[in-house]
Amino acid sequence: MTVAGSGIALRVNGVEVWTPAAPATPLLHVLRNDARLNGPKYGCGLGECGACLVLVDGKAARSCTLPVGAMAGHAITTLEGLGGEGGLHPVQQAFIDGQGAQCGYCLNGMIIRTVALLAVNPRPTEAEIREALRFNLCRCGTHVEILASVRRAMALTGGAGAP
Repeated sequence: MTVAGSGIALRVNGVEVWTPAAPATPLLHVLRNDARLNGPKYGCGLGECGACLVLVDGKAARSCTLPVGAMAGHAITTLEGLGGEGGLHPVQQAFIDGQGAQCGYCLNGMIIRTVALLAVNPRPTEAEIREALRFNLCRCGTHVEILASVRRAMALTGGAGAP
C-alpha cells in the first residue's frame, strides 16, 4: 500500500515492512537498508549478475532493478524468509551440504533461482538447470558444486535428483 508522501508498506517474508523510500528506489536498497536483510546482495546494479535475486509472488526477480513503488501488494521473499521456524529450506541445506559456494556472494541468487526453478519444475534436466542458472554469475568457479547442490536440492524436495 502506498500512502502519498508518507512511504510504502511492503510484505517481506510474511511481515509488513514500512519504508519512507521514494517509489523509484530499487527494492534492493529498501531490503538491505530499511528491512536490514543481508541475503540479497548488490552485485552489478544492472540486473545482470543475479546476486540481488528475491522471490516476488514466488518468481525470481532482480531486486536491484525493481522500483519499490511497484512492489506494494506483492509477496516478497528473501533468502532469510525461505526456511521454516528455526530451520533451513531444503535448497539452503543442499547448498551447505554440497559446499555450493566459495566466497558466498552469488549464493543468494543461486539459492533463490533454484527455489523458483524447483517450484515449477521439481525434476529439471541438467540442461534446464544450466539454463535457469545461466544469468547467475559466480566468480569463484564453483559451478560443479553448484550444479551438484541443485541436484541434491531436487532429492531433498522430492525431485528425482541424486544427493
